[in-house]
Amino acid sequence: MKIKNLLHESITASIKAGLVILDVYHSDYSVEYKSDDSPLTIADQRSHDMISGILSKTNIPILSEEGRNIDYAERKKWDRLWIVDPLDGTKEFIKRNDEFTVNIALVKNNTPVLGVIFVPVTSTLYFAAEGFGARKMSDPDLVKKIGEMILQESKPEIVEMVLSCSVTLPLKQRTDETSCRIVGSRSHSTPELEAYVAQKKKEYQTVGFLSAGSSLKFCLVAEGEADIYPRLGPTMEWDTAAGQAIAEQSGCRVLCWDTGSPLTYNRENLLNPNFVVSRPEQERPVTR
Repeated sequence: MKIKNLLHESITASIKAGLVILDVYHSDYSVEYKSDDSPLTIADQRSHDMISGILSKTNIPILSEEGRNIDYAERKKWDRLWIVDPLDGTKEFIKRNDEFTVNIALVKNNTPVLGVIFVPVTSTLYFAAEGFGARKMSDPDLVKKIGEMILQESKPEIVEMVLSCSVTLPLKQRTDETSCRIVGSRSHSTPELEAYVAQKKKEYQTVGFLSAGSSLKFCLVAEGEADIYPRLGPTMEWDTAAGQAIAEQSGCRVLCWDTGSPLTYNRENLLNPNFVVSRPEQERPVTR
């Protein structure tokens, strides 16, 4: 299946899952907790089921947060796979601050080559793929129209529709070398991140700090609203794969903090190392 067709399926899946999530978001729902004490809602599972049903048609295996228990002996044979977070930012969902997303990535030979991030509340879509670059669309009317077409099981040229109403990333170019804009987690601050920000305040005249939930931090760097996203705390592969694809296709690098090598996927241990997202001219991680 060509990359354009895969982009079509992933965009369709993200929007359809986003509509399912919103139905739960605007209702009374209960919260359960997994064995690691992370929260889980019915929106997570419904989104997972929706995305899996659509992406399974591509005959590419799926690794999802809600279906993570696949033995590495099987996974390591996959040269291509979907990596999915059906509801990234469940804590933000529960807090009702609107900063949650649907993340879908296609990984080829351990590298993300396609990424879709959909923000259901704002009807904002970030998407990227090799040959398409990285783009952003924020058009609630178009998202509603696409949603209606999907529900009617029609097959519009969704990729052409979103391309015609989207803009290329980055939206902003860095011009002030004396300032630095850092984006970090709204719900997962760490002492290491605080130390990093303190160090940057010694290096730049002005340091701004933006807080954002879920994969939106990748998007803020990709579109030029932030300069650096240092992730100095735990994440899983499904938290980052789609964001990395979008960031890299916009000209950014996603490099491991300790080694300076690109962050890779479908590893035996799905827990990511610390990493930094930035543009090449801004900063590279140093070996520690």
